[in-house]
Amino acid sequence: MATISERARDFWDRISPRERRLVVIAAIAVPLTIAVWLGLSIHDGLVAKEANNEKTREALAVIADLKARGPAQPTDDVVATMGTEPLSLDTYLTNAAQKAGFQLKGTSPRSPVTRNGFVTNSVSCRVTDLSIDQLRKFLQEIETGSKVVIVTKLEISRDSRDKEKLDANLDVSTYSKEPPAKGESKDAGPAGSGEQKGS
Repeated sequence: MATISERARDFWDRISPRERRLVVIAAIAVPLTIAVWLGLSIHDGLVAKEANNEKTREALAVIADLKARGPAQPTDDVVATMGTEPLSLDTYLTNAAQKAGFQLKGTSPRSPVTRNGFVTNSVSCRVTDLSIDQLRKFLQEIETGSKVVIVTKLEISRDSRDKEKLDANLDVSTYSKEPPAKGESKDAGPAGSGEQKGS
């Protein structure tokens, strides 16, 4: 049984000089064509990846700008209008998500923290499969919808299934005044005044 090399040699001997030149040209052209095709494919892939990276950088720049501007620092007017009942963050975030064009799957509340006469209520949530514009609008709605609500933590990553989409983990907090203790009156005097009256 003839080997492949013997068959190739027999084929080479049978063909004409012109056909031999064509075979040589094909032997050179085919690898070059494949190399060029692979190069263009890699280049196109790198261009697409760079475009995705550029979009992500733009999104992060917009989000960083929103975060840098953030809500205005608390003023006397904000404190004066601040109530003792905390805002429902679950409802607040659900409405912000609807305005951004997606449904919020839920939030995880955290224990309230009381300090210096104010109560901080916080929740954490995760949003997935959002476009850059949806995430931007969602964060903008959170930060501008109320002066007593702010984003306190934000982590953004690209969706593993769709590089055009973003995922984000965020913590959101709202502030309210600490309610007065039971039986305490706004007109109550300093501690110990009752003992002074009785003496």
